[in-house]
Amino acid sequence: METLQFADTAKRLDVRNACLDDSTLDNVSLQRWRVNNVTLAGTKITDANLSDLEIDGAQLGGAYIRNIGLPPEGHPNHVPNAVQRPLRFENCYLAGSRIEDCNLSGVSISMCNLSGMTINGILVEDLLKEYEKAQAK
Repeated sequence: METLQFADTAKRLDVRNACLDDSTLDNVSLQRWRVNNVTLAGTKITDANLSDLEIDGAQLGGAYIRNIGLPPEGHPNHVPNAVQRPLRFENCYLAGSRIEDCNLSGVSISMCNLSGMTINGILVEDLLKEYEKAQAK
C-alpha cells in the first residue's frame, strides 16, 4: 500500500473509490468536509471540535460517545463561562442505549416511544402515570 505524507501544507482532496484504512490525521483542519457512503467502523475521534456536525443515515450500533461538551477548566481551549449550544437527536433508534453521568438539564423529549425507559431505575411510564393522576386531582 502506498503512503502519502502531507505536512505543513494546504490541500483540497477529491477522493473517490479509495481505501484509506489505517490512515492517521493529526493536528489537521477538516472544516466543511463532506463524507458520503463511507465506512468509519472502528474510527476514534479525540480532542475534536465537531460543532455543527450533522450525521444523517448512519449506523452507530456499538458507538461509545463520552466526554462531550466544552473543554473543561485546565484544557488549553477552555473558555470560562462559555455555554454549549444544544444537541439535537431526531428520528434516532436508541433502544437499549445507556446515558450515564450526563447533564440533562433542560432536555426536551417529545413524540418518542418511552416503553421500558427508566430514569434512576424508575420506569418513565410509571412516572408519567403518576403525573397524570396528580394533574387529574
